[in-house]
Amino acid sequence: MDSISKVSADYSLELKDLHTVKILLCYLLKKLDRPVTPEQLYEIAVGNEIINYFFYTEAVDELVKNKTFLKEIHNGEEVFVLAEKGKYSIDEFRQYVPKSFRDKLLTCALRYFAKLKRENEVKCEFIELEKGYYVRCRILDIGDDLLDMKIFAPDLEQAKLIRDKIMLNPTDFYSKIMGFALFNTEEEIMVDD
Repeated sequence: MDSISKVSADYSLELKDLHTVKILLCYLLKKLDRPVTPEQLYEIAVGNEIINYFFYTEAVDELVKNKTFLKEIHNGEEVFVLAEKGKYSIDEFRQYVPKSFRDKLLTCALRYFAKLKRENEVKCEFIELEKGYYVRCRILDIGDDLLDMKIFAPDLEQAKLIRDKIMLNPTDFYSKIMGFALFNTEEEIMVDD
């Protein structure tokens, strides 16, 4: 079987084994190397339809019960942390989970945490006007505004579209605005003879 066929076959597999799900969840926590709230882990694994709800629930219960996942409090929130025995065993057992599942789960997790970071650094709100809306966009850095601007939209649907486009890549949005501001030149006036 060539490598492309093997990868395709891996993506068509389903996780139907509780042990595989437990290994996959441990792998994720080890790769993230950070505490993860139960809600975050659920959203990443089940919300992205990588792991079935029932397997997920049973796997997490067993991982907590056998102290592979430790429950701790960080910044006032309950989080899961991978215990040392989980860190050591994942190197041994990760090959039992197809690489496609490992990659897909890790990619979803990284996207999830990037989205959370963007939402904390970029605030968009709608300000209703008589004939439309302002989309107020604030890009924050350590509590200070790097950018605070309003963009007019004729209706709520277009205001939401503007917000969504900004949130796709707020760093690029900010960079383009700064580029236009810094490299803006005086309008040339053409005089005809």
